Amino acid sequence: MEPLRIAVINRDRCQPKKCVRECEYFCPPVRTGDETITFPDGKPQITENLCVGCGICVRKCPFGAITIINLPDELENPTHRYGENGFALYGLPVPTVGKVTGLLGPNGIGKSTAVAILSGLLTPNLGRGASWGEVIDDYSGSALGDYLRRVGERGVKTAYKPQYVDRIPKSFSGTVGALLEKTDERGALSELAERLNLLSLMEREISSLSGGELQRVAIAACAARDADVFFFDEISPYLDIYQRINAAEAIRDLAETRSVMVVEHDLALLDLLAENVHLVYGTPGAYGVITRPKGVRVGINQYIKGYFSEENVRVRSEPIVFEVHAPRAEKDVPILAEYESFSKRYSGFLLEAEAGVIRRGEVVGILGPNGIGKSTYIKLLAGIEEPTEGRLHLKLKVSYKPQYLKAETDLSVEGFLRKMTREFDSSHYQSEFVKPMGIEKLLDQSMDELSGGELQRVAVVGCLSRDADLYLLDEPSAHLDVEQRMMAAKVMRRFAESAERSVLVVDHDIYLIDLLSEKLMVFEGEEGKRGVAHPPVEMRKGMNRFLKGIGITFRRDEETRRPRVNKPGSRLDRSQRESGEYYYYAPDGA
Repeated sequence: MEPLRIAVINRDRCQPKKCVRECEYFCPPVRTGDETITFPDGKPQITENLCVGCGICVRKCPFGAITIINLPDELENPTHRYGENGFALYGLPVPTVGKVTGLLGPNGIGKSTAVAILSGLLTPNLGRGASWGEVIDDYSGSALGDYLRRVGERGVKTAYKPQYVDRIPKSFSGTVGALLEKTDERGALSELAERLNLLSLMEREISSLSGGELQRVAIAACAARDADVFFFDEISPYLDIYQRINAAEAIRDLAETRSVMVVEHDLALLDLLAENVHLVYGTPGAYGVITRPKGVRVGINQYIKGYFSEENVRVRSEPIVFEVHAPRAEKDVPILAEYESFSKRYSGFLLEAEAGVIRRGEVVGILGPNGIGKSTYIKLLAGIEEPTEGRLHLKLKVSYKPQYLKAETDLSVEGFLRKMTREFDSSHYQSEFVKPMGIEKLLDQSMDELSGGELQRVAVVGCLSRDADLYLLDEPSAHLDVEQRMMAAKVMRRFAESAERSVLVVDHDIYLIDLLSEKLMVFEGEEGKRGVAHPPVEMRKGMNRFLKGIGITFRRDEETRRPRVNKPGSRLDRSQRESGEYYYYAPDGA
């Protein structure tokens, strides 16, 4: 059967006023002067019934704004479409009473659109400007149809935590306590504030909060509502692992008598939170397809393998592989740097670092709660800060990617990367950094126009592009989806091994740290007051120490070898606690 061809224009990339190429494949283009192409309504469009899918327009467009997609015949009726040639979403997840349902897929694939429809913030148009009545008729006779009917009749009360919590101060001014009291419809504020560690923030102004504090306030504000269905659009950004687990426990409690839906990129957290999961696949910015619900273990495993068996769809050419490495014999690994114990004192905070060794070609993961000195430690190694006591003279060339990124240049991405390296035009650089990290589509864009995830990918590549002995990356997974995180881990690991350069990575994503690291540094102490940086140790020893502090145990999934959180109190959880093996059992000593 002949597949349906869909022509999509990404309007974020299309710049008709800057376009200087004649393109007869736009319909209907109007040429004005020598510099620009304009369109009758100011927006580009393609006549799909004339499109033959030849792909010429894709190659001609200088901004990579056009995508021609062959879709299966059965996906000819979208649930929602953003105008002619706009993004199309096929299918919707179904909230289930008494369960946490997860949504898992890349950025720009329609997850937030689905949540907006189910929460009543967006009316689905079925790709043709349909009314709520037409939508309900289209889905009649199904559980989803019944739910949409109730949404259309305002018979479902929903609570929604938005994805971008940094926008909250723009819409609300006042104290944390004032905001939370307005949302406390269930009388649950005191319990939520204690569980999410918000009691000390109640008198603080919303405008003065950090990203992690805003995230916890947003979760509490949503969870305090008296709603039938709760939607949480990404709860992990800015939170450390301790805070993520506390938030997960609070959300799971909501699902005892209500429906909860969570969009999340942290696979370990999603595994802990959800009973079932809908996978979302397609082309980011072009179209997205939501699968039927799967058990959370099956769904995450299929996502990691890149093949959805029920749908018979392959979304990735290679699976993500979790390898259990035996620790290398240290006598075979040359030392890059040794340092003695040192400390850094600020007003009200003290960081103490124990003596340690960094070995050449080694990737060291760094784990610990927020406010305990991890970023300070990285800045000390980078030479940005100086120790208060002790000496730290590494005499190394260091490349540093900070935690908080800000594009302070109007250079194009290509111009920025060319400043970082002379190897930009080499096939090795393109194949090892630019293509795997999805940078090729961003090269013509200005650095100050990039989104958070795009800027993060460029910053990671920029850090690895510099000629240095030691590479320090602070939270490289922030704003990245699962695919991008796993690819970033692969790129960093491969770079360390092939170039024999040492890499230190601070992050809160257990999966990324597990994929990436050979050694682990664990930070302990009291948030905002005192931190202790323990020296790098082999992964199993470090993870056992870290997980014991959190109070959870991990096992390896038998099928994919990925880390999985054990259910608290289960037989395996109790057995591992008794044996002191919090990370996973490894009888072979791996």
